[in-house]
Amino acid sequence: MEKFIQLTVSGLTNGMVYALVALGFVIIYKASDVINFAQGELLLFGAYLAFAFIAQFGLPWTLGVLLTLVVAVGIGVLVERLILRPLIGEPIISMIMATIGLSSVLRGIVNAIWTPVPRAFPEFIPRTDLYLGPAVVGADRLIAIGIAIVLLVLFTLFFRYTREGIAMRAIADDQQAALSMGISVKRVFAVAWGIAAITAAVAGIILANIVGVSGNISLIGLRVFPVVILGGLDSIPGAIIGGAFIGLLEAYTGGYIGQGLELVVPFIVLMIVLMVKPYGLFGKEIIERV
Repeated sequence: MEKFIQLTVSGLTNGMVYALVALGFVIIYKASDVINFAQGELLLFGAYLAFAFIAQFGLPWTLGVLLTLVVAVGIGVLVERLILRPLIGEPIISMIMATIGLSSVLRGIVNAIWTPVPRAFPEFIPRTDLYLGPAVVGADRLIAIGIAIVLLVLFTLFFRYTREGIAMRAIADDQQAALSMGISVKRVFAVAWGIAAITAAVAGIILANIVGVSGNISLIGLRVFPVVILGGLDSIPGAIIGGAFIGLLEAYTGGYIGQGLELVVPFIVLMIVLMVKPYGLFGKEIIERV
């Protein structure tokens, strides 16, 4: 029972980080039909920005995190304005290739400024041990789960009730109809990239507080693909549920079976879902009449 509780907490922690990163994938896909292959590097950049503000510049963690989010929004909007907006109207593959190039550029900037050497992240989330029944778990993981859940709920409410959120949903449903109603597609694209950068930065800060900062944390961008495929590329609830499921699946597989299978099982799930239900569990199935 002790091992099960510890694996569950660990899996949910990773799962909520996955859900935050997956949320960025979903937002950009809903707004522009583009799969952002640079989401993992946005996470990496956010983690290093927080490290710079808090550890290198000596700012209080509240101010450091706030500045990280502000800069992350600026980077997201800048990427949309300078790289992706000129590609509007071009084939989708052009935009996808642009995000692949962006991932290399962001990783190169991080390596040039901070070098590839792993760094210890300044701990601002307490690591004290807590007892859940017979199991001992770190407070940082429980707090990380709580932070991620609060943010995911807030973003869900944003998309459901705010003007920008409704506009984004309208564009995702029918871009031409949204344009005819006076919705600014360019502004919504910029908002989508800004939100995606925020979710990636928050996920990077949470992950860095647990494992430290290094170039390896950007690999989470690839590990999130089973999450978005399982939940559905255009489903926000699917990103949350898919993140929790894949996080727990990895934890239980690693804890009870091991031998590196926890890195493989999510991609087996990905292939099965693509074969059985290619739009994901909660994705909107597109039916074209000929």
